[in-house]
Amino acid sequence: MSTKKKESKQIALYSLIIMGVGFIATIPFQGTFWVDLLQGGFEAGLVGGLADWFAVTALFRHPLGLPIPHTALLPNNRDRITNALVNTIKRDWLSKESIQEKVQNIPFTDKLIPLLSRQLQTELTQKAIIKLIKRAIESIDIVSIVPIVKKQLVLTLSDIEVNKILKYLSSQLLNEHVDKKALDYVLEKAEIWLSHPQTKYKLGNISMNVLNNIEVDGFLQFAVKSLQNILNEEKLGSIIKNLLLSGINSLKHEEDPNRKALVQYIQNELIGISENQKLVDMIENWRKDALENWEPDQKITEILTTIQKKILDFIDDKAFIDTYLFPIINQSLDYLKEKRSYIDQWVQNQITLFVEKNHSQIGDLVQENLDKLSNKELIDMVENNLGKDLQWIRVNGAVCGFIIGLFLTGIHALLRLI
Repeated sequence: MSTKKKESKQIALYSLIIMGVGFIATIPFQGTFWVDLLQGGFEAGLVGGLADWFAVTALFRHPLGLPIPHTALLPNNRDRITNALVNTIKRDWLSKESIQEKVQNIPFTDKLIPLLSRQLQTELTQKAIIKLIKRAIESIDIVSIVPIVKKQLVLTLSDIEVNKILKYLSSQLLNEHVDKKALDYVLEKAEIWLSHPQTKYKLGNISMNVLNNIEVDGFLQFAVKSLQNILNEEKLGSIIKNLLLSGINSLKHEEDPNRKALVQYIQNELIGISENQKLVDMIENWRKDALENWEPDQKITEILTTIQKKILDFIDDKAFIDTYLFPIINQSLDYLKEKRSYIDQWVQNQITLFVEKNHSQIGDLVQENLDKLSNKELIDMVENNLGKDLQWIRVNGAVCGFIIGLFLTGIHALLRLI
């Protein structure tokens, strides 16, 4: 019991003692007006204080332990009082309608957003956010993600249409003039090869073997034999070499008709590469075999682990908060401000539905907590919380009785004089 409650009980007790002592002390001095007046006041104060003491005590227990009718009102009427309290809370103080009406008038976003903005400026909140983000990233199980990534890669690579890739490739090659560059490259390599000293001997040797293996009759046979007698491998190779070099030099000129024909042929081949079904099927088979035998698990694990570490290092950088995190959060808060009416309405609807479904539990909770208390605990709780006011009722009874006693005794004395 608190000091204030003890003091109020002592004041009530002192008031009764004062009234009782005053009444007894004035008995030997009866007969004078002022003594009789004080005695009447003390007597009435004593009666009023005792009456109020009886009334207050009767609320909680039997006065002096005597089973007087209509006393101990709280324990004797506990069920009726608690039921009335529960019904009052449910129907009046915390009715569904009153709760819902109150909720409808609460601007949740207007209250929440400024609070979030202030909290985000504190170092403690910033550290907590960073720690939460890092913990979320660290909790990612890379090993369990690898099969998912692998499966998605395989599906993505399997869905790629080869003919579209080839068409795109041919388009890019034509845009980059690869047809002309390829021809020039071949001509350059051929010219380098022909410029080599041994090339004419190789060409002569090949040509002589061809001539020796030619089977012709009549005049053509005579002509071939005559040519073989006139030319040796070196001379024949030099002739062929010079012819080839002359042809290469002609093909290097943009306006040469043979060059244009070759370039056009290469272009046609590049354009039709995506329609070459044999090539498409061959690439499809290569892709299928490659994907079936592909084991990228270790590489994917290494890549994901590296990415995870780089993200964690990036988050530890002080610039992360100001440069990346705050702009994202501020954009989110601005979005919430723009949608405040929808958000408030959604929150209000959710609370309304929650209250609608669980309103009966308010009374049940109050009833449950009251049922847990014994009569003694319930009386102590009420008496301790209302103790000060109850004790002042007793004091007021004694004081008011004393004043009324003085007034009545005075009137009685005046009437006797009359």
